[in-house]
Amino acid sequence: MKKRGFLLILFLSVFVFMPTYAAKWKAKHVILIGLDGWGAYSIPKAEMPNVKAMMQEGSYTLKSRSVLPSSSAVNWASMYMGAGPELHGFTEWGSQKPELPSRVITEKYGLFPSIFGLLRDACPKAVIGHVYEWNGMSYLAEKQAMDLNKHTPVTDENPRGCTDTAIKFIKESKPTLFAVIYDQPDGVGHGAGHDTEPYYEKLKELDGYIGEIVQAVKDAGIYDETIFILTADHGGIGKGHGGKTMREMEVPFIVCGKNIKKGYEFDESMMRFDTAPTIAYIFNLKTPQVWIGRPMKQIFK
Repeated sequence: MKKRGFLLILFLSVFVFMPTYAAKWKAKHVILIGLDGWGAYSIPKAEMPNVKAMMQEGSYTLKSRSVLPSSSAVNWASMYMGAGPELHGFTEWGSQKPELPSRVITEKYGLFPSIFGLLRDACPKAVIGHVYEWNGMSYLAEKQAMDLNKHTPVTDENPRGCTDTAIKFIKESKPTLFAVIYDQPDGVGHGAGHDTEPYYEKLKELDGYIGEIVQAVKDAGIYDETIFILTADHGGIGKGHGGKTMREMEVPFIVCGKNIKKGYEFDESMMRFDTAPTIAYIFNLKTPQVWIGRPMKQIFK
């Protein structure tokens, strides 16, 4: 009897005193998929059945704007860091460190605060991952906050880029927050040009990888507790980007999954630095005062 009583007390204590933060979350898992150089203008023409299914099953806008310049590092930093280049300091296409002094640098990570460090500090047991094909991504988030931080470029030996690494991590680790960032279609945009047949062929290929990642989430048994975010850093025009045209600045922002409204196209303004606050809202995180982004609360049920 004493042993049974002890086990009962032990069992109850695990549930009474276990962390309660997850109970307040909109979902237990967030998968952020980024396509570098994916302009919103392409959606009507693109053969992307998986992406368009996510739009029908979730909420989206095709008018989310990049910060200026409409280029890579400055916008990925803004997405992760909840603020613009005037505050985080990453101002150029390939910034590896802030060209402007960051307004705030955390003592723990030595970097302007991003969503990764924010989640790690609030939830030490969270499983956090970041895989990317362009090595420039490695400078834009707190590596110390991650369980997986891996540069997985496209090569002849690895034509699928970060896809297989992402699938393996999802199935084995069931991540709390996982960013999977493709370096395309940006490369095709610079080579063959935006709004060209090769550009749309690349989008079709990437759509297949997105479908595989969604299936991996299902195989991991966490699909019903997951929110997917699909977006980009910038678009492009001709063979470039960085300027002030809408084709360069407007990108898709698509969210689907648990607690997300279905088939909802929202019209409220959104910037790249609103991405991190939206993820923070999902995880019920208090955001730093230096963040200027706003969560897109209207997409939630």
